[in-house]
Amino acid sequence: MKNVPFKGIIAYPITPFDQNEKVDITLFKKLVERLIVSGIHGIAPLGSTGVMPYLSDEEKEAITEASIQQTKGRVPTLVGVSNLTTEKTVHHARFAEKAGADAVMIIPMSYWKLTDDEIVAHYDAVARKISIPIMAYNNPATSGVDMSPALLKRLLEISNVTMIKESTGDIQRMHYLRKELGEETAFYNGSNPLALAAFTAGARGWCTAAPNLIPELTIELYHAIEEGNLEKAKDVFYQQFDLLKFIVSKGLPRAVKAGLNILGEEGGNLRSPLQPLTEKDTEELKNIIKTVLN
Repeated sequence: MKNVPFKGIIAYPITPFDQNEKVDITLFKKLVERLIVSGIHGIAPLGSTGVMPYLSDEEKEAITEASIQQTKGRVPTLVGVSNLTTEKTVHHARFAEKAGADAVMIIPMSYWKLTDDEIVAHYDAVARKISIPIMAYNNPATSGVDMSPALLKRLLEISNVTMIKESTGDIQRMHYLRKELGEETAFYNGSNPLALAAFTAGARGWCTAAPNLIPELTIELYHAIEEGNLEKAKDVFYQQFDLLKFIVSKGLPRAVKAGLNILGEEGGNLRSPLQPLTEKDTEELKNIIKTVLN
């Protein structure tokens, strides 16, 4: 198998802001530490939960450095480095590698629809400038680009593109990847409501914001899968299913921050134009969390 540093539950920390909408690095480190001590298997800053597109280059670099400083090698770090241009993506990928990241994650962001050849050239250009592994992230709901299984297969031909994260919600794609690319293909689930199905389809890990709120349950699900205890896995998964659906449907940054507050943890503020959950949604989330944890 190619270099694949991740297995298990890979948690997405939120990027907290202060009352002036400035990134709160001190709180960010605290939230990362909270995830690490919960027992998760990896950290993935600057993803959808970390509102990466809403950050300046300098803020992304500050978050990258803070992540490496806080993890201190206790768990591997997967840094999101995506950008509209190849030049900026290369810049952030090289910065992450120099800072000590174990791998980078790239989603093809675009305004104009990219062709398959353009996407392959984009990943290849980044891969030529760094030596650490790359996770190709497919999430058409946020990027507007849907990378077909055939395209993902082409990307895996690039030497240090070693991992695929699938967030389309189409479990058949994961089965296809295993069938077409072999048992050694390292793919990861990015669709929270499909976590159980993805693991049973052979996913190596689950990239998720859920550990911010229910770390024990996400880890317990993974351990049940590892033990081959499918009945236990089903019970644990459906215990958290309503919460997984809610945080996705309401927007991960909003829902996670509200959930942290409900749990008595400081979650910081959002950056405009994002706004907090409505009172109605917050009350619904409070009831869901109460049910899940009881």
